[in-house]
Amino acid sequence: MAVPDTRGERLRLILTLGAFVALGPLTIDLYLPALPTITREMLTSESAVQLTLTGTLLGLGLGQLFIGPLSDTLGRRVPLLMGTSLHVLASVLCLVAPNIAVLGGLRVLQGLGTAAAAVVAMAIVRDLYSGRAAATLLSRLMLVMGAAPVIAPTLGGWLLQVTSWRGLFAVLALYGLLMVLLAARGLRETLPVERRRPASLAGTLRTYRGLLRDRTFVGLVIVAGLSMSAIMSYVSGASFVFQGQFGLDEQQFGLLFGAGAIWLIAASQLNPVLLRRFEPRQLLLAAVSFGAVGGLLFVVLAATGTGGLPGVLLPLWMVLFAVGMAGPNAPAVALSRHGEAAGTAAALLGAVQFGTGAIISPIVGVLGNTAAAMATAVAGGLTLALLVLVTVVRPWQLPNVEPSPVPATAAAH
Repeated sequence: MAVPDTRGERLRLILTLGAFVALGPLTIDLYLPALPTITREMLTSESAVQLTLTGTLLGLGLGQLFIGPLSDTLGRRVPLLMGTSLHVLASVLCLVAPNIAVLGGLRVLQGLGTAAAAVVAMAIVRDLYSGRAAATLLSRLMLVMGAAPVIAPTLGGWLLQVTSWRGLFAVLALYGLLMVLLAARGLRETLPVERRRPASLAGTLRTYRGLLRDRTFVGLVIVAGLSMSAIMSYVSGASFVFQGQFGLDEQQFGLLFGAGAIWLIAASQLNPVLLRRFEPRQLLLAAVSFGAVGGLLFVVLAATGTGGLPGVLLPLWMVLFAVGMAGPNAPAVALSRHGEAAGTAAALLGAVQFGTGAIISPIVGVLGNTAAAMATAVAGGLTLALLVLVTVVRPWQLPNVEPSPVPATAAAH
C-alpha cells in the first residue's frame, strides 16, 4: 500500500483506523452507566460486575499476544476481519447472558475479538511511519480514542432511556458488523508478502524473546501499561463513585465522564504541535511526571474530602491530560526500535497495557468504590510509571527519533 501523501488520504487513513480503534473504548465504556442496574438485576455484588470489565481487558490483552504475530504472518486484513467478527458474535451472545458468570465469560470473548482492531491499527501505523511521524499519527488516533469515551457513556445513558442494558450490546454488535464491512471493502493491505514473517511458534517465541531482551523497550511497555492502569482504575470505579457517592443519575454521569475525556483529547491534539519542537521521549517524561503529581494531589483531596466533587475532578482531569500526552509518545518511541516486527511489538505493548489495567482496576472495587479508593489506584499506577521511566528507560539517554523512509516493498499494494 502506498504511503498516504496527501492531506485527504491521511485523513481517510486516520478515520478508518480510528473507527477500528474506537471499538475497544466503546466495548469498555458503553455499558458503564448500567453497572449499578446490572448489579441489581442480576442480584450480585458491585465487585462481581466490575469483573466483567476486567474480563474485557484480559481478553484485549491476551488476544493481542496471538493476533500480533498472526498479523506479521498473514498480513493485517485477515486477522482484523476475523477478530472483529468474533466481537460481533460475542456481543450478540451478551444479549441473552443468563447470569453474571456467563456475561463475564462473554466479555472476555468480546475483548479477544476487539484485540484485533487495537493491535492491527497500531501495526499499520508502524508499517507506514516511524519516529515523529508515527507519534503525530498516533496523536490523531488519540482524538478518536478520546472521542469514544466521550460518546460511549453519554450514548449509553441515552440508550438506557429507551432500552435495557442488554440493548447496549445490540448496538455494539451492529457497530462491529459495520467495521467488518468497512475492512472488507475499504482497507488495503499494508504488509506485502515479502515482508511477512514465517508462521512458526518457535519463530514467534524468538521474536518475543528478542523484544523482552530490549531493556528500554520493556521499560516503555511497562510505562504504557501503568499509565493505562490509571485510566482503567478511573473507568472501573467512576460509575459507582459518581452515582453512588455523589448522587448523579445515569445521564449526568455520562455527561461528566464525557467532560473528563475532553482533557484526554486536548492533550493528544496538543502533542503534534509540541512534537515540532520536542522529541517524543521528552514529552513522555514531562507527561508522566505531571500525571504523577496530579495523582498524588487526587489522593490528598479525595482522602480529606476537600472541595467535594470539584476537588475530585480537578486532579482527575490533570491525570487525563497527562495520559493523553503520554499515550501516543510511549508507543511511538517503543515501536521505533522494532519496525521489523511491528505487529508482534504492538501486540506485546497492547497486551501489557490492557493486562495491567485488568490487574489493577479491580483494586478500586476491593477498596470500596470510593473517590479515595479510585485516587489510590490512579496515583499508584502513575507513580510507578514515573519510577520505571526514570530508572529503567532513562529517556534523556535515548537517541532522537526521526521519520525513517518506508521500505520500497511497503509501498507495494
